[in-house]
Amino acid sequence: MELKGLYAVTPGLADTAGLLSRVEQALLGGVRLVQYRNKTADAARRCQQAPALLDLCRRHDARLIINDDLRLALAIGADGTHLGREDGDLAAARAVLGPGKLLGVSCYDEPERAREAKRIGADYIAFGSFFASPTKPAAVRAPLTLPAAAKAELGLPVCAIGGITLHNAPQLIAAGADLLAVVSDLFEAPDIRARAAAYTSLFTERVTS
Repeated sequence: MELKGLYAVTPGLADTAGLLSRVEQALLGGVRLVQYRNKTADAARRCQQAPALLDLCRRHDARLIINDDLRLALAIGADGTHLGREDGDLAAARAVLGPGKLLGVSCYDEPERAREAKRIGADYIAFGSFFASPTKPAAVRAPLTLPAAAKAELGLPVCAIGGITLHNAPQLIAAGADLLAVVSDLFEAPDIRARAAAYTSLFTERVTS
C-alpha cells in the first residue's frame, strides 16, 4: 500500500469503546493508516486498546502503527512503529522489525535526523510542527520548504504533523507532504467520517488535477 493520504493519530482516550467507535468512523471515511498514540494510558490499558484497534484496522483493510512502543508493536503483530528522539535506537528497531514492517521516524525540523532515518531504513519520515498544535503546543516549528527538499534528497515519503486542519492541509500537500498526521481536527470533528472523507478527497484531487 502506498504511503499517502490522511494518517489518523488516535486521541488519548481511556474509554476503549469510544476510541474504537471514533477510529471506525475515520476508517469508514477512507483512512487506511492509523497510529495508536496514548500517552496517558497505563500499560494494561494500552495492551487492551492496541489489539482491539489492530483487529478493527484489519477489518477495514487498514494498517496500524504503534507510537513510541516497539515492544507493544511486536507483541500484537502491528504493522509497524513510529519513533521519536527519545524512543530508542533506530537501527536496532529496524533490525527487530524486519523488512515486512513499517518504521516511521519523527525528524522535527532536522534534515540530519531525516538522513539518519534514511540510512537505517525508515519507511517514512515525519516533520513538524508546521502549525500551532493543541496536542504539542511547545513543539518546534518546521518550515514549509522542508517536505519537498527532503523528498528530493532522500526519496522517502514525508509525513507532516502539527496543527493540521482541513483549511491548511492543501498548503502542506502542495509543499510535498505525502501523509498528513491529524489528531484534533479529525477526532474532534462533529462528523468524523465526513471529515476523514474530506481529507481523503484532497489527495484524490491532487492526483487527478
